[in-house]
Amino acid sequence: MSKTTTGKTPTDAPTDAPKDAPKGTPEDVPTAGEEQELGDAGSQLSTAPKEEAPGLPALGVIGWARWFWRQLTSMRVALLLLLLLSLGAIPGSLIPQEGVDALKVEDFREKHDILGPLYDALGLFHVYSSVWFSAIYILLFVSLIGCIVPRTWQFVGQLRGRPPGAPRRLTRLPAYTTWRTGAEPEQVREAALTLLKKRRFRAHAVGDAVAAEKGYAREVGNLAFHIALIVMLIAFAWGQLFKYEGNKLILEGDGFSNTLTQYDDFKSGNLFDPDHDLAPFSFSLKNFRGTYEATGPNRGTPRVYEAKVDYSEGAYGEEKTTTIKVNEPLEIDGSKVYLVSHGYAPVLTIRDAKGNVVMDKEATALLPLDSNVTSSGAVMVRDGYRNAEGEKEQLGFNAFFLPTYGGEGSTMLSAFPALTNPMLALSAYHGDLGVDAGFAKSIYQLDKKNLEEFKDSDGELFKKQLKIGETMTLPNGAGTVTFDGVQEWAGFQVTQQPASGWALAGAVAAIFGLAGSLFIQRRRVWVRAVKGADGVTVVEMAGLGRSESAKVPEELGDLAAILYEQEPGTPDTADGPDAPDTADAPDAPDTADAPDAPDTADAPDAPDTADGPDAPKNDDDTPDSPDTHVVPAEGAEK
Repeated sequence: MSKTTTGKTPTDAPTDAPKDAPKGTPEDVPTAGEEQELGDAGSQLSTAPKEEAPGLPALGVIGWARWFWRQLTSMRVALLLLLLLSLGAIPGSLIPQEGVDALKVEDFREKHDILGPLYDALGLFHVYSSVWFSAIYILLFVSLIGCIVPRTWQFVGQLRGRPPGAPRRLTRLPAYTTWRTGAEPEQVREAALTLLKKRRFRAHAVGDAVAAEKGYAREVGNLAFHIALIVMLIAFAWGQLFKYEGNKLILEGDGFSNTLTQYDDFKSGNLFDPDHDLAPFSFSLKNFRGTYEATGPNRGTPRVYEAKVDYSEGAYGEEKTTTIKVNEPLEIDGSKVYLVSHGYAPVLTIRDAKGNVVMDKEATALLPLDSNVTSSGAVMVRDGYRNAEGEKEQLGFNAFFLPTYGGEGSTMLSAFPALTNPMLALSAYHGDLGVDAGFAKSIYQLDKKNLEEFKDSDGELFKKQLKIGETMTLPNGAGTVTFDGVQEWAGFQVTQQPASGWALAGAVAAIFGLAGSLFIQRRRVWVRAVKGADGVTVVEMAGLGRSESAKVPEELGDLAAILYEQEPGTPDTADGPDAPDTADAPDAPDTADAPDAPDTADAPDAPDTADGPDAPKNDDDTPDSPDTHVVPAEGAEK
């Protein structure tokens, strides 16, 4: 009958040791050549660099340089640098950054006398462009390249080569099975080669065995993951160096040209040149349209939020019309124009003491404070105004606007974002606005250091609430202010982020590469077929994986079952070299063809084969086919 062995040393596996050799004799101990042979068969299941024994580098500059390079390109250092890069990004999220909001940085410096100078010294107000963050970034980049390049060449060499030949003793491998068959060894090896290739193994015949390997996609995924990280690092660095971002508030009817002076605020990468690298285009805001939920729990939530614009590319480009929506930007020559905000601009007419118009129906944009577009800002009259005495002065008004006023007795907060009951509240000042001092000033806030309040009859700050069409008369005949109407504005952000497509592609490739390296196992299978001492072919199959997994024994069991069906086992009693000749025994059953026949010792007139001096022991529990439940070799009994 056929034999199946699952363990480290199967009882019926071919061996050169004597049958009665005691356990633990030198015949059981693998020789140095066998150890080396198994090492070759189990090698190169991974392209990971081999760990070297710790020791001091050779003296001299070259020795220290080699040691430093080996440490820098090791996986542990790459992981450490990646951890440091993540930790270094934390201050950039918690501490205000100069490239994002310079006003917050100045405010932080004023409020923190100790932390401000300390953060400046450590570069924490510009983390992503600091020396220490750039050093970590560059070291990680070099570490990944130094790790990937040799592993890639090694993997290419493995693809160009063939799977290594079978070890001398397949029984020492974690997954193993064997059986005997009447087929010729060449026939078994040919069937095994066809089967393994059909299962997408890279297989070839080596001597008396077939060697096969599968799972190269694991290393492909591993290399793809690391290469994708490099692509992402390059893409992010390129994007930070050559990006730009600017914001512009545009009133309905006004336009914008993509030049540096047109932006309300602008920031760019270190290698971006605003004078030459800005894409030439322009656009004008025809109208903004916003509709909102009027009732229910989502009252005030925008339903339609879009801006209709006319734009042209280049100095003499054809004018086109389009609509910009939230998350649907206008793309022009690598730049994207996003709609990011919306608000209102009261239209005012202001006259001086003699009735001369110093502001003729001019709209002043106010900034929203909440989701219902309660807005505030400043109205300034810089030139042309003269007071009742004929002296030149400047006027300033603190403005508070509600698109939907709740009426008298309600709070000074808008009840709805749409223009249903607009109201404008003004408080008046006169004097010097400070805009002619040569320093940058906010146009949305009054500098009251050199301004005086207009006083009402009670000696308090003069202020008044106006509806559309109403006029406010300033004290002492200083002039009038008329609320003529409301104009809408839209805020746009113009950005250019080069290499963003490469960064996205790198992120997707990294995910797929990591999945492949985690869920695909690289494994090898060997099939050996040789003639035994009794002339019967002995088939051995063994498998080896990179890591311990139930998949290798299961797959080996499936392959063995299929191969056994093609090359079935041969009964031991029929061909055993020492079996007695029972063919001439009268009335004896054919034990070769009837595996379930009664014991020949009880047959009438049959010789007593059970007591034959040379008859082998017939183990009725021996399976007729290979055991597909193959177990790891470690711990198996001999």
